[in-house]
Amino acid sequence: MFGATLLLAMRQIRRHLLRSSLTTIGIIIGVAAVITMVTLGNGLTAQIQKQISALGSDVLIAFPQQTEDNRQPRPFKQDDVVAIREQLAGVKSVAGEVNKNVRAFHNGQSWNSKIEGVSNAFMDARNIGMDQGRRFTSAEEQAGANVCIIGPKVLKEIFVEGVSPLGEQVRLDDVSCTVIGVFATRSQGGSNQDDDNSVFVPIKNAQRRFTGTDTIGYVVISYDPAYSGAVIQQSLIDLIRERHRLQPGEPNDFNIIDSAALNETVGSVVARLTVAVAAIAGISLLVGGVGIMNIMLVSVTERTREIGIRLAIGALAREVRLQFLTEAVVLCCFGGLIGIILAFGLSFSLAKAIDVPFVFSLPVNVLSFVFSALMGIIFGYYPARRASRLDPIEALRHE
Repeated sequence: MFGATLLLAMRQIRRHLLRSSLTTIGIIIGVAAVITMVTLGNGLTAQIQKQISALGSDVLIAFPQQTEDNRQPRPFKQDDVVAIREQLAGVKSVAGEVNKNVRAFHNGQSWNSKIEGVSNAFMDARNIGMDQGRRFTSAEEQAGANVCIIGPKVLKEIFVEGVSPLGEQVRLDDVSCTVIGVFATRSQGGSNQDDDNSVFVPIKNAQRRFTGTDTIGYVVISYDPAYSGAVIQQSLIDLIRERHRLQPGEPNDFNIIDSAALNETVGSVVARLTVAVAAIAGISLLVGGVGIMNIMLVSVTERTREIGIRLAIGALAREVRLQFLTEAVVLCCFGGLIGIILAFGLSFSLAKAIDVPFVFSLPVNVLSFVFSALMGIIFGYYPARRASRLDPIEALRHE
């Protein structure tokens, strides 16, 4: 019986193809909007989490910050790095970083880049790997040797493609150094700054040859995930306040970022925004459902005589109800399917346009299709019930 009912529903839809197509527009737009919003939200979340992961996993970053009373902060120095390493439990590696924008020159090519004074401990804390060559030796770090590790962006812009840069000389402003390696890609950093467009030099070299001071821009602390990040962060705050001789009640002249907490917070916020936007887009699904109900009521009125004939020759009320309910569900399913196809194209195009990853979610697509079918049941039930309760005699009199 269901197969015959489905066949009748398909014939009826095909008979009024234009009307059926216009009827499903609301469902198509609703499904496409919901899936597109969720897909773009997932892509945005993935991009933000990737950027945060560039900071390193289970990492705290401490940096000077001007206080509320406009008091200048005390800068970090190497003895602060040593104190953190020796006095905090659960710390795996601690490293400072200084940086400065420079012009890189090689073989007649030049490029705007940035030097970062770092150590091997910094690369460990930030999970920075190597594509070519090696890292600094202990002797090179201690002496502040004129050696450097270039980023993939610098390699692409001023070196010959396919030729190894190892052992080549590169000039950073007025300072020459020998390339000993190429670090692995680090993705985008904060403020849309390309972290691959950097050149690593030993931190002592950066302080002596580029910044001219012994201060540190910020400190990276990598901790054991077995320890509580919140506990380590509070211990770090207490230690820095003690070293900066801050009295009780005085505001901190530094700030601390916890990469794990930041990742969790951002993911949660973006997920909530995605749900909110998807819910707003889902209103069009309800509008589409109302459109389905209106057309089905019109269909019942148009086919009153047909319904009367079916009831008169022995059709049961539930069979008539099932026929109209099936038509409504089939219309919504067609709309849902077309909406999914449209959403795939829209999501892919918009993801490229706004430069976020395209993250396909099978559960979201399946749930959207199921929900569109549910709209057919909900909004098609009243017209189907109305058709099944028609009086056969009155229906046969209908012109």
